[in-house]
Amino acid sequence: MEILRTEHLCKTYGTKEAKVEALKDVSFTLEKGEFSAVVGESGSGKSTLLNCMGGLDTPTSGKVLLDGEDLFSMKENKRTVFRRQNIGFVFQSFQLIAELNVEQNILFPVLLDHRKPDREQLEEVMEVLGLTERRHHLPCQLSGGQQQRTAIGRALITRPMLILADEPTGNLDSRNSQDVMELLMKASRHYQQTILMITHNEHLTSYVDRVFKMNDGHLQGTGGVRL
Repeated sequence: MEILRTEHLCKTYGTKEAKVEALKDVSFTLEKGEFSAVVGESGSGKSTLLNCMGGLDTPTSGKVLLDGEDLFSMKENKRTVFRRQNIGFVFQSFQLIAELNVEQNILFPVLLDHRKPDREQLEEVMEVLGLTERRHHLPCQLSGGQQQRTAIGRALITRPMLILADEPTGNLDSRNSQDVMELLMKASRHYQQTILMITHNEHLTSYVDRVFKMNDGHLQGTGGVRL
């Protein structure tokens, strides 16, 4: 079942001599439950691609369709709500709210929509991520690995159609990086969660189903062959 489709996605910054083509005619699809990675050097366009897919940045041309819904045909307010309910984000810098504990950070996107938390679902997510004993800790009381697990929990709690992970191990040591990758792989299998990760670390691609290569705004590897 197809979850995500990009069609002829282009993104250009600046004009004339300052013109930069960050994305050049990018088209690909992701299936439900697929865990894929986009690898590439800094400046290759992979972060721009992720931001456009997540509706955080507007492409110059082309389409991003999530479960058939065209993100950029929506008005901005509708797109914001749609993104919050259907796309989870995991960032390199964790981006947890310092004043909220682990449980509150995980539930934050649910509470933003004024919905009643599903306590059974919360307990399951916290158990899967190994955070049950840390539920009342603030971010400053957690290790880097525990903070990233909390961020993964926040991304999972709404059962989104898509999770976008931006260098999710970038601030972690090798042991915590391995733990986070195993958790993302487990989420993909356990919840049939579709995940797209961007990374410059090609060693991490051993965990994923499919690898794309980003180079100078072009995406390669769409045939599904591991690079």
